[in-house]
Amino acid sequence: MLFGLGWPEVTVIAVVAILIFGPKKIPELGNALGKTLKSFQQGLKSSSDDHTSESEK
Repeated sequence: MLFGLGWPEVTVIAVVAILIFGPKKIPELGNALGKTLKSFQQGLKSSSDDHTSESEK
């Protein structure tokens, strides 16, 4: 599964996250994490595009 974690471990992590952040805050955290990962991937892609165009010159 994800990073070598099974369903029991993922369940425990989810329960702890709900206890720490509360059920209303979890979707906001997920949204922020998704936006962060998306911008990180775009940055990597643009960096590799820049590197490729420089090496073609």
